[in-house]
Amino acid sequence: MTSQRLLQSFLVFGIVYSLLTLFGNDAITWYLKPLLLPLLFFAVAKETFDSKKWLLSALFFSWIGDCILLFADKGELYFIFGLVSFLIAHLLFIVLFSKQQSESNHWKKPLFWIGFIGVAVYLVSMLSLLLPSLGDLKIPVSIYALTISIMLIVALKGAFNWNRNSKYWVLAGAVFFVVSDSLLAINKFHSPIPLANFWIMITYLMAQFCITYGILKLNKNALD
Repeated sequence: MTSQRLLQSFLVFGIVYSLLTLFGNDAITWYLKPLLLPLLFFAVAKETFDSKKWLLSALFFSWIGDCILLFADKGELYFIFGLVSFLIAHLLFIVLFSKQQSESNHWKKPLFWIGFIGVAVYLVSMLSLLLPSLGDLKIPVSIYALTISIMLIVALKGAFNWNRNSKYWVLAGAVFFVVSDSLLAINKFHSPIPLANFWIMITYLMAQFCITYGILKLNKNALD
């Protein structure tokens, strides 16, 4: 199966999975969730480009996080291990984004700094909202929030530096990731969100697809 077919299969599978989540079919989605990211993993594995190992590693640790969080209701330790796995994935995404070829200087562009300030405001706002209810998780959640914020800033930097329109897919993926993680954190630590599982998962799946597709298209040899 070609990379394009695997990407298309992920989209179809992701839509089906999201609909099952929307209608509360938890017994089915529990078994389907570990099957989602391997489609993206193997789509990347079929391509050849310099930063391939970083994207594969990020997808792998995301998949590990997905699997661990299936057991989050069994105890807080599972949530912490899942958090660590996704923290590693985001660190790998940061390295991945920094490995892409740059063509321009973002530092001189006012829009970059507006976006930078926006991300900083988001980080301060989220921590202000969540910290009072985090208990012993204050430090790990704060580190995680800082990391995803840096990931978004690096993707934003790429939107000004990279020379192909696929850079906007990567930026969109980073934004979707931050939205998904924010919804998860608010729902878990602050107040319940209606249809939380659906919104968390659909934004998460969009994040993984957009980043993967964007990086593949950003590298000239991939998906050509």
